[in-house]
Amino acid sequence: MASRKRPGNALASTLKRIRLFATDVDGVLTDAGMYYSESGEELKKFNTRDGMGIKLLQRAGIVTAIVTQERTKLVARRGEKLMIPEVHQGVMDKLALVREMVERLGLSMEEVAYIGDDVNDVTTLEAVGFSATPADGMPQAAAVVDYVCSKKGGEGAVREIIEMILEAQHKSVSAIGGKTQ
Repeated sequence: MASRKRPGNALASTLKRIRLFATDVDGVLTDAGMYYSESGEELKKFNTRDGMGIKLLQRAGIVTAIVTQERTKLVARRGEKLMIPEVHQGVMDKLALVREMVERLGLSMEEVAYIGDDVNDVTTLEAVGFSATPADGMPQAAAVVDYVCSKKGGEGAVREIIEMILEAQHKSVSAIGGKTQ
C-alpha cells in the first residue's frame, strides 16, 4: 500500500512544481533481477507502461532522465528508444549529477522528482523536491522518501509516480496520449 509523508495538499503542491523527472534503473525501471543467458549476455525486463509514462511526461514538457551506477548497452538502448534526453550511466555520485543537470537546465532542486530504491539513492532522495521508492524499495530508501509506491520496481512504480505528477499538473493522460513504448 502506498504511503505519503506529506499531507495531500502539500504533496499536490510539490508535484505541480516538477520540471525534471529522474529515475534509477535496477529495482525501479526493472524488477532488480539480472538475467544472464548461457552465453553470458545480460538481459533486463522493462515495463512498457513505465515507458509510456515517460513519453507522457515528455509530451507534457517535463525533462526525463536516467541516473544509474550501472553501465550497459541495454540501458543506453532503452533510453534511446524512449528518447530520454538525459541518460547518465556509471554515476557514482548521483546527487552531484542531479545538481549538475538542475544547474544546466536552469531549475531548482525543488523542481526535481527522483525515484530510487537503494542505499546509493538516499542522498538524492533526500535532496529533491519530490522523492519516491517502489513498494519493494530497500528500507533505507523507504525511510527518507515522500512516497512509497503501491507498485513494485519494474511493475509500474514509475508510471504510478508519473500519473500523480500529471494529475497534480492537471494534464490529462488521455489528452496527451500516444504510441505505447
